[in-house]
Amino acid sequence: MKIAFLTSGGNAPCLNSSIGRLLFHFSKIDDEVHAVGYLNGFSGLLKNNKINLPTKFSLNEINMFYSFGGSLIGNSRIKLTNVDDCLKKKLISDGQIPLEVAADQLINDKIDILFTIGGDDTNTTAKDLQNHINLKDINITVIGIPKTIDNDIFPIKRSLGAYTAASSGAMFFQNIVNENFMSEHHLIVHEVMGRNSGWLTGFTAKMYYDSLDEKKLYLHDTFDKRRYDIHGIYVPERELDINDEIDRLTSIMKEVKCLNLFICEGAFLNEISEDIKKSGESIQKDAFGHIKLDSINTAKWFSDAISKKINFNRILIQKSGYFARSASPSDDDLEYIFKICDFAFKNALESNSGIIGEDERTGELSCIDFNDIRGDKGLDINSKWFLNLIDRIEN
Repeated sequence: MKIAFLTSGGNAPCLNSSIGRLLFHFSKIDDEVHAVGYLNGFSGLLKNNKINLPTKFSLNEINMFYSFGGSLIGNSRIKLTNVDDCLKKKLISDGQIPLEVAADQLINDKIDILFTIGGDDTNTTAKDLQNHINLKDINITVIGIPKTIDNDIFPIKRSLGAYTAASSGAMFFQNIVNENFMSEHHLIVHEVMGRNSGWLTGFTAKMYYDSLDEKKLYLHDTFDKRRYDIHGIYVPERELDINDEIDRLTSIMKEVKCLNLFICEGAFLNEISEDIKKSGESIQKDAFGHIKLDSINTAKWFSDAISKKINFNRILIQKSGYFARSASPSDDDLEYIFKICDFAFKNALESNSGIIGEDERTGELSCIDFNDIRGDKGLDINSKWFLNLIDRIEN
């Protein structure tokens, strides 16, 4: 039996752990197993750039996978149906079809099972690849592992690594918030990753407050505890009148002498895009047609907007994204990773292709058809935990 792995999209705290858990299971079966990792995702598959992965381990060697964040085999953002982008990146030659090249590579490598670990873009690409392989009447099992810190894959209830990213972002802000004592009128804008979903921003704020509540118990009343609060949170799913919000923030600034704001990098995307167009600049997009969010400084745009009406002595913009997404998994996340990968291993042996996860439509752990997968699920702003968070922040 020959198995292969590729990780794709952005970093997440579950990539190495998922590979390690699956390799652990395959090391225990009677069949002789060979494993390869395609380097830098679908890019490595197109270029036949791969390494052999170990299939026999000591306990320390297998635990190594769980203690490192990121991906030891590397990621990339490649869409196999975007021929022009693949040509531009020199992943194929003129006249080649990326799906054909990728499928042929798997066939030539005699791969029986391919694990794709990534978000909605990765797994919709895996869907395209599987459909293309099926047309060739070749039996290769393709198993998707749902990874995204945005937790935005439909119909996946919980993406691997998302909870760790939120707790890491909360820990990040626990340190940064202390900076607001450095001046009397201080603004801190904490930008959190997330394209069209504010889930990570919201859950990071929730986890920050969970930790803060414990610490606040021991903070003497001499000190103003409000300086540690979150005074505003901004996600793509909530409409906002900026002028009304500025009035609210102005009142807080007069009383507390600082503002701590959480903003999703995908918030105000329409407004920012309009400003970019008016300036005559072009909006950068990736192979999937998404706006490259690292080229849009959402936190700065918002801080500039409110600074026109609120006077700040110091403005501090801090982004927790790379810190949070590159963390090793928390104990809670690792337990969940094991749960998903154990079920993925079972389905792989049964030759069931699909993406593994808890299906929010049924509430059951399932092997979900790739064709059902969609991205940009969005934050449920009517969920109880989020409504409680908003009530605490704005009231």
